[in-house]
Amino acid sequence: MGTSYLREWASTVTPVILRSMVKVADFLRASDLEPAERAALDEGVTVRRGQGYTLRVSAVLAVHRGLLARCQPLDGTQGTSAVPAQRKARREYENRVNALGSGI
Repeated sequence: MGTSYLREWASTVTPVILRSMVKVADFLRASDLEPAERAALDEGVTVRRGQGYTLRVSAVLAVHRGLLARCQPLDGTQGTSAVPAQRKARREYENRVNALGSGI
């Protein structure tokens, strides 16, 4: 077994903790989520960080990617504007998910 195979396998079964801005989590809670996604958000821990709050979500990488895909509307769609703070929060979550995926 190669190292890359083991890393790929670990990414599918090992939960990882990512911080998400509460703005993203609030948007996702109002969405139609899969049971695993809903459970990950419900079990998240809210932490005070600087001037705001973050939510620590423990889930496998596939769940984080699913949550990221569902919060795409925070970037705004054609013909609608996005709230800058929400857009930034989604972008930061995207950067964390992508960094985690490339680091495995």
